[in-house]
Amino acid sequence: MSNISIIGTGNMARTLGARAIAGGNTVEIMGRDQSKATDLAKALGGGTTTGEWSTAPAGDIVIVALLHDGVVPAVAHYGDALAGKVIIDISNPFNSTFDGLAHREETSIAQEVAKAAPADASVVKAFNTVFRHVLEEGRPDVFIAGDDAQAKASVEAFIESLGLRPLDVGGLTMAHWLEGAGLVTVGLANHGVGNPDFALSITELPV
Repeated sequence: MSNISIIGTGNMARTLGARAIAGGNTVEIMGRDQSKATDLAKALGGGTTTGEWSTAPAGDIVIVALLHDGVVPAVAHYGDALAGKVIIDISNPFNSTFDGLAHREETSIAQEVAKAAPADASVVKAFNTVFRHVLEEGRPDVFIAGDDAQAKASVEAFIESLGLRPLDVGGLTMAHWLEGAGLVTVGLANHGVGNPDFALSITELPV
């Protein structure tokens, strides 16, 4: 099992933390508001600990569970404390009308994280195509992107410990398209499906 640090104290931090503990992983919660981090750790139970903001995370895998505009600043703030870590970016940079991405260039939050992170840290995009309540209650496929094969293998093992299926879509440049896929899920929820009780998945034809 994996040692996981989660930067953030919101709903996704709670959901990922709960699933991680249920999967036998160790979890540390870190947040700017220490009282919120402590409260979340107590609510999660299972030996969940808290770390102080800005200090080196205890986990080998660090999940940044913040709104998209806070992800890169947080990683830059942590700086060398993230050296050697696998950093998972779960964010979706949607614009204010939820019909486009907040950044106009062909980049992604994950790619910008890689620029801000220490050189020996590895960044993986994951979990951004799954609505929180589906992640909490269902068994969705989890698409991942990253450049480091060993880091992706660690993230895949973690995802499997949650009872979910990881699917590798390629290098970190594919994170841009995963963010676009996150936007597609919102469009489907608002139009073709008509509700958010689903997740994108892969169906393989029988051989």
